Amino acid sequence: MNCEQVISILKEKGFRITNQRRLILEIILENDGASCKEIYHLVAAKDHTIGVATVYRMIRLLEDVGILKHVDLITIIE
Repeated sequence: MNCEQVISILKEKGFRITNQRRLILEIILENDGASCKEIYHLVAAKDHTIGVATVYRMIRLLEDVGILKHVDLITIIE
């Protein structure tokens, strides 16, 4: 799925597409498998005015709409 397809889905569901949401979305799509924390750091590097809460809300929105899937990773410690 590309950025414009996701934006179209969000608009159909009544969500506004702000510059901050667009930037967060672009970074998520460019970094498949990145953690929320990694996404935040990538976003903050491009726009320091975007806070961690904004990134987490956007991730939650994309999960709620069915665009993202939350995956917990488990690591085996020997």
